[in-house]
Amino acid sequence: MRSMGHPFSWAKLFDALCLLFTRKPHDTHNFLFTLSRVFFGLKRISPTSEQSKPSNLLCSPYFADVGVIALVPDEWEIPWQPRHHVLTRLSQYFNVVWCTPAPWWREWRNQSAPAHEHIDYGTAPTAGLIVYRPERWLPEVGWPRFLTHWTRQQRLQRAKRILLNQGCRKTILYVWRPEYSWALDLIDHDLSCYHIDDEYTFSVIEKPLDECEARLIARVDQVFIHSRALLEKKGKLNPQTLFVPNGVDYRAYASPQTEPADLKPIPRPRIGYVGRIKRQLNPSLLTALAQRHREWSFVFVGPLSSPDEDAVWVRELSHMPNVYFLGGKPVGMLPAYTQHLDVCMLCYEMNDYTKFIYPLKLHEYLASGRPVVGSPIRSVEEFAHVIRLARTPDEWSQALNEALSPDAHTSALMEARRSVARQHDWDRLVSRIVRLMCEGLGNEYLERFIKHLIGN
Repeated sequence: MRSMGHPFSWAKLFDALCLLFTRKPHDTHNFLFTLSRVFFGLKRISPTSEQSKPSNLLCSPYFADVGVIALVPDEWEIPWQPRHHVLTRLSQYFNVVWCTPAPWWREWRNQSAPAHEHIDYGTAPTAGLIVYRPERWLPEVGWPRFLTHWTRQQRLQRAKRILLNQGCRKTILYVWRPEYSWALDLIDHDLSCYHIDDEYTFSVIEKPLDECEARLIARVDQVFIHSRALLEKKGKLNPQTLFVPNGVDYRAYASPQTEPADLKPIPRPRIGYVGRIKRQLNPSLLTALAQRHREWSFVFVGPLSSPDEDAVWVRELSHMPNVYFLGGKPVGMLPAYTQHLDVCMLCYEMNDYTKFIYPLKLHEYLASGRPVVGSPIRSVEEFAHVIRLARTPDEWSQALNEALSPDAHTSALMEARRSVARQHDWDRLVSRIVRLMCEGLGNEYLERFIKHLIGN
């Protein structure tokens, strides 16, 4: 977006006002300095490349008159999360605006490049999906209240303007975190949805349902919940609630892939984990297994989720000669790494947080046909007929040994795993989401959706 018709910078003026309202005594000189620069005609803020892209009429969504404002908790350029998979496929049906979170206003002054920027995850948005990055003069502010309200509303209006420019006449507000509940009151919309893809307390000891989230669940038109345990905890607050588990790009993971160059030198058998390296994994278990089985290679493919929290145990584990950390990879390369492991691990700690999760990699592993060993968390237990479950180091050793045996690699067992994964293809899951959205928009859209299904 661009400030027009003003001889000074609105961004600088906003900075000055923020300093005025929130400054501490030592910020006074910053306020005066910033205010003094406002009237010197600094350069206008140019639109981001995503915002300035013209609409691609050849690749327009099926419901080109419907737009989705997706309020997500992170930037687009991160390792893919469920929201990437859902919104990418949703953009085949509707125009979608991915609303990048606005940084806290103080962060504008000392913004450093995100840690993931040096990795090309290969995640360019599709034709129907536009990434909106808030203008510099619309950061998140905590006080005064009217300014917080105004900046939030301005960001939403700019996202909606993108959709209007695409020809949208219906708007779906798609909320992906409870802290965005304020959006329901700040922008006109035809349908509101709330997608729960995690337990947002992130606590290893279960906590009561947050009152703010409970109100959001009860208020929106449609709720999507990704795990059975969370469905039991939160699914009774709104009758329009659908269980939508995490899925898999089945074709990508089931189609043969070339062995990655940095995986080739690692000796077999390879016991591997592909995903974010995070605190929910079980470091003591992994260390015990690597020490006990020096003849096995333990391979980890993925970035550190929280470098400050995980650096110590990762560094200690990486010093072992049979442990390999290969770092983050583009989303298109992940199937190749998964396919060229001998056994895949779901090595989670057992606590009140992990009982609510639904691992993104669960069906990705199964689609590859590889044997899988996992901790018996709630979402994994459901697939005990195709996944070996283990708790203690002894049980894990036995399960991994069995998974490495030729009997675990028969074509019949590979097909059994893939059969489960096929039922959880992202295209199929997102189709269920689209159907309910169309129902919420009215019979006209539901009839068009059914006609589209019949035609395909």
